[in-house]
Amino acid sequence: MRSTKTAEPWIEQGLGPFGPAALKPNSRTRFATDGGALLKIYVGVDPEGRRQREVATVERAALWGISVPAVLATGNDGAGSWTAFRVVDGTPCSVSTHSATEEYVGHVVAVSGRLHRPIAGATAGSGWEARQASAVSSHQFLLDQFSSRCRSLPWWAVLSEVLQPIDSLPVVRLHGDLKPEHLFVDGERLHVVDWEASACGPAVLDYTDVVFHLVRDLLYGGMPPARIPVDFLTRLPFSGPVLAWRLLLWLDRRRTQDIDLITAHDIHRLATEEQAASAYRSLAQTVALLRAAGVPR
Repeated sequence: MRSTKTAEPWIEQGLGPFGPAALKPNSRTRFATDGGALLKIYVGVDPEGRRQREVATVERAALWGISVPAVLATGNDGAGSWTAFRVVDGTPCSVSTHSATEEYVGHVVAVSGRLHRPIAGATAGSGWEARQASAVSSHQFLLDQFSSRCRSLPWWAVLSEVLQPIDSLPVVRLHGDLKPEHLFVDGERLHVVDWEASACGPAVLDYTDVVFHLVRDLLYGGMPPARIPVDFLTRLPFSGPVLAWRLLLWLDRRRTQDIDLITAHDIHRLATEEQAASAYRSLAQTVALLRAAGVPR
């Protein structure tokens, strides 16, 4: 029988007991039975790197006045890579109504205003740490996130070309995953959780991720493409090439065979769209077609 010390090292630090785990593709989360703490166990892709990145980013974000969940304990041991956070108060943002969506977008703008400040000498990459010898351009950082098979697909050269202009944009600190469920509203206070995808790069990466998740989740929730609230989304900075990249990254990570449904023409059309509203409608139509083809969320 495995010892308690090996199986649940957080108990030695006065944490727990924790309830059943909620399973996600890259993590398992458990709430303390007293409701005061959340335990995240990192699994899947680079669990230790994600643990270190999240802990370091949370600590720095707190120094800049952003309300984040305090790190109660963290470790890399017999239980794997894990972190226990203090639970934040409030209610997560929602996109269930037009007014809720508008409020959510407003909170994205507010928190991004604190984060998205140019950093002298910074280069693109995961986390907020300084990079020197291994520095890459912003567009190369995006391309490096694809699996190797994508380099042989017809749209690869098109995407590589249309992304290159983002290298001229300022590099800022990014949250990396500003979904509604990661923003908690507590009266007049906004709490921001789940920082494991933090990175440095152009600010438009955060905004495009918000747009993509909102469009995808509303469509998979049953909303017709024509009813997607693109008027709210046009408040956010827009980049057609980054929007095309985000669509392809979703397919590459979710079900690789479905990425063959996207043509070079599809990517060129979306990437060269100059109007945000038109691009978002085009994205909605594409995702709706993929949903009908059975591509998982």
